[in-house]
Amino acid sequence: FYFFLHSDRGRTSIVISADAGYRQLRQKVGKRKPRQPPLHRKIPQHPNFEKEREYFQEVDSFELVEESPSPKNFGTWQNNDLVLTHLATRLGKWLASKKSNYSWEPSDRLSSILETPVVTLESKFNEASTSLNERTPERGSRQTSNRVTLGQMDNDLKEKPASPHKGQIEALPLTDEGPKDIEEAIRRLSLSPQPASFVKDQQDPYVTLLRVCKQSAPSTLLDVLSRYCDPGTIIKVGEGTFGEAFNAGTTVCKIVPFDGDLLVNGEVQKRSAELLEEVLLSQTLNCLRGGEGHVKNACTTFIQTIDLQVCQGSYDAALISAWENWDAKHGSENDHPKEFPEKQCYVVFVLAHGGKDLENYVLLDFNEARGLLVQVMAALAVAEAAYEFEHRDLHWGNILLARNEVASVPFTLEGREMFVRSFGLSVSIIDYTLSRINTGGAIHFLDLSSDLELFNGPKGDRQSETYRRMKEVTEDCWEGSFPKTNVLWLQYLVDILLLKKSFKRSSKDERDLRSLKKRLNDYCSVKEAILDPFFMDLLVDHAV
Repeated sequence: FYFFLHSDRGRTSIVISADAGYRQLRQKVGKRKPRQPPLHRKIPQHPNFEKEREYFQEVDSFELVEESPSPKNFGTWQNNDLVLTHLATRLGKWLASKKSNYSWEPSDRLSSILETPVVTLESKFNEASTSLNERTPERGSRQTSNRVTLGQMDNDLKEKPASPHKGQIEALPLTDEGPKDIEEAIRRLSLSPQPASFVKDQQDPYVTLLRVCKQSAPSTLLDVLSRYCDPGTIIKVGEGTFGEAFNAGTTVCKIVPFDGDLLVNGEVQKRSAELLEEVLLSQTLNCLRGGEGHVKNACTTFIQTIDLQVCQGSYDAALISAWENWDAKHGSENDHPKEFPEKQCYVVFVLAHGGKDLENYVLLDFNEARGLLVQVMAALAVAEAAYEFEHRDLHWGNILLARNEVASVPFTLEGREMFVRSFGLSVSIIDYTLSRINTGGAIHFLDLSSDLELFNGPKGDRQSETYRRMKEVTEDCWEGSFPKTNVLWLQYLVDILLLKKSFKRSSKDERDLRSLKKRLNDYCSVKEAILDPFFMDLLVDHAV
């Protein structure tokens, strides 16, 4: 080895170099022959995807006439039904586009789909939870809650034998006759009974609304209200942006105009489809009252819907007189109903009389305030368990109160019967316009993403702030299940009770309410919040 010492501006470098003999030795060692592969070893080949390419080319050769509809339909009610409901429609449109092509020939792939053996859909849904046929998927999931795919059906066919049964998908064997035979198969590829959305695809929503209300033709307003009282005794008891409320005997009739060109209090009238969804939602919540309704979840807090009727015509003189008497006493904010034309249509919700709304009701003491909160809490928990229900608009005008002699109210939550102390206060929840519900066959909800005015209320206003907090929780995805929205409205009610100074309470009572509001932040659903210490002495296993 040779050492060289080099110095440059105070820095010293040492270079070490090997001699020539050492370099020659390294060169000899490095010249090794490459390793030979063993004999008879197969040389790996690149994968061949020709079969896959041919398959996808065949799939791509079938073109649908239109794209799948967007899940967003701003300003109207939304619902998601079974995918298979739309399958026959899609295949029918595809068939129509192919009829114009004279060189058309049956496809093996399409034939294999249409020749799927009979399969019972009820077996799919009976495996789900007892309270719902299908549940909404967890947040972030791309899968729709109540859809059954062909792949899932194929897997079930391998395990379960097919048998004729109501509610089946029937298959028609294909022959060599071509399009006519496939057209017949598509015609028979349907579900029985049909979900509501399929009916709306085939019929006008107005016709469907009549059918749901068990009518062949609309009635008149006077015909409906006169069933419950003498027309001269009709009294107006309330009003809203989209309708009027009249007292008819022991019932309250809410009259909502729809499908007209006349603006109602400066707003566009509701459409038939929107009223149809509200009617279906009212009928569903009626099932919670017992009898033929839900078995494992029951309550009577949601207002009873006695009847639903479609009407047409102008306001009768008795209704005009009742409206003007209210206007003279209270000063109505609504337009005079005499402006409605002869062809105006309405839906009349005939409801039980629930009392006076919380905004105008005077509570007596702190026990009544607790009885109010626990009844609302229990009702939301029951509906949440049964139908993934979210009210989404539970302000103090949508809670009716009345006094009675009953000290406790029964509830059934997920099979467990219980009672809550009411302290002689009866609570009724009304108005499901903004609500969201999962009936097991469809998800009904109102898309609020386009209603910007709803979220632009005054800052500091409890109701407006609750709308904005709902938007944060849902991230403007109003179709999904977000039980936290029910908790937000409970916090709103606690705020309202703290603001109400009419009932007697101590400083300790106010501290308890404020502590409850704070703890509600930790709950994701009302079913969790009902176990809060604030309600523990209000839940009992027997009638009081």
